[in-house]
Amino acid sequence: MALTLRDLVAQRSLDLRVLAGEHALDRKIAWVHPTELADPTEFLDGGELLLTTGLTIDDVSVPDYVRRLVAAGVTGVGFGSGLSHAEVPQALVDAAADQRLPLLDVPHGTPFIAITKAVSAAVAADEYAAVVRTGKGQQELTRTALSRRGAGALVRKLARLVDAWVLLLDGSGEVREAAPTSARTHAEALRAELRQARAGSRLATVDGDEVLLHALGTRGRGFLAVGAPAGLDAADRHIVTTAASLLSLSLERDRAHGESLRGLRSGLAELLFGGHSELALDVIGTVFGPVPGPPWQVVVVLGGVRARAAAMDVLETELPQVFFAEHDDRLLVLGDDVSEVVERVPGLHTGICPSTSDIEVGHRQARQAANAARAAGKPVVRYDEHTAGGLLGLLAPEVARAFADQMLAPLREHDTTGRGDLVTSLRCWLEHNGHWDRAATQLGVHRHTLRNRLAKVAHLTGRDLDSPGVRAELWLALHAEV
Repeated sequence: MALTLRDLVAQRSLDLRVLAGEHALDRKIAWVHPTELADPTEFLDGGELLLTTGLTIDDVSVPDYVRRLVAAGVTGVGFGSGLSHAEVPQALVDAAADQRLPLLDVPHGTPFIAITKAVSAAVAADEYAAVVRTGKGQQELTRTALSRRGAGALVRKLARLVDAWVLLLDGSGEVREAAPTSARTHAEALRAELRQARAGSRLATVDGDEVLLHALGTRGRGFLAVGAPAGLDAADRHIVTTAASLLSLSLERDRAHGESLRGLRSGLAELLFGGHSELALDVIGTVFGPVPGPPWQVVVVLGGVRARAAAMDVLETELPQVFFAEHDDRLLVLGDDVSEVVERVPGLHTGICPSTSDIEVGHRQARQAANAARAAGKPVVRYDEHTAGGLLGLLAPEVARAFADQMLAPLREHDTTGRGDLVTSLRCWLEHNGHWDRAATQLGVHRHTLRNRLAKVAHLTGRDLDSPGVRAELWLALHAEV
């Protein structure tokens, strides 16, 4: 703890006497500065105990002299009596009392160097104690992190070490961990500050407390907030920085682990829907837990990259027992109805095949339902609701697929050469009932570009797209081969 004026006066060997400002003796002494300048303020940082024999002051200049020192933030003044002045000038005593500035009488027998040594020793001891405290705090945090008891244990340890409230927030500002639990009440007030702390650290004032904010991980994956009414000292800040580094490493480790698992999930999806379902289900059961069935429920979720990533985050957090995977441009879920969960994420369209004994068939049906949901702007469509006994239900799957292969083969061959995306354009155009502007907007192309693509479809298939029958056949083919 830093040396105060009261501590200094208590050292009997110095024989100091308080002449004014006794109410402010608990001020901390940052350093000692002997000077005889009439205006030393440009050489002061604030917090100094200024020592002088009063060579350049007189009764007239004293009031301004004291006001300048107070404005510069000095802790107090030690006046060496018995040299330039036999006693401390009464004008100085009065001015110090008026400005509430502590004034100490330093007798002739106490050299200024003795005061400097006393303060220097206290500062050195304080710095050493801070180093020791910082080192011990860093060791305790590291041991807690290595124990793998989770981020919550690290947050609670940090709160005890720095005697402050601590919040661990995710990238959106939601509370992941809090110590103590009552610290959660500060989360809402912190949200405005997080936007300015996307990298590095910053100080803020929240609910009257001084708060140190640290961005964690890369691209603002999380935040550490530590607050206390009196703020944090240097040792506290070093300890908080260590905690922030450990939490950042934990976040990055979790992210890397999550990416590895997602890669494994995608590989298993390739097997699952590529004719190796038995092998895939065995591996899924070993790594992620067994999938009930058959019959199985298959879910396909369509949406942008960010929306799908948000949905996977929700599934990992709230439904860890469900197997899901990214496959091409869609999210696949096996074994449970997750529509209520993914509906909370905007921008997603979900198709559900509620019951199937053939996973590949269930995948195709769920994808058809998801495409129908996207075309209709609905969050969820179930396959049985979509087909409602339609024509596909009357055809054997192998017959329908053979028809689709024959009808769409020229378009597939054209697309695989990299000369366009005719199948996607045709599907979108039919989903929008031949409406050029809406389909072009959905595809993100100009309507003339879409017209050219559909003209190419007509040429390659040898069919007139203005014919309702042809459109029906193409629609059937597209849905049979999905």
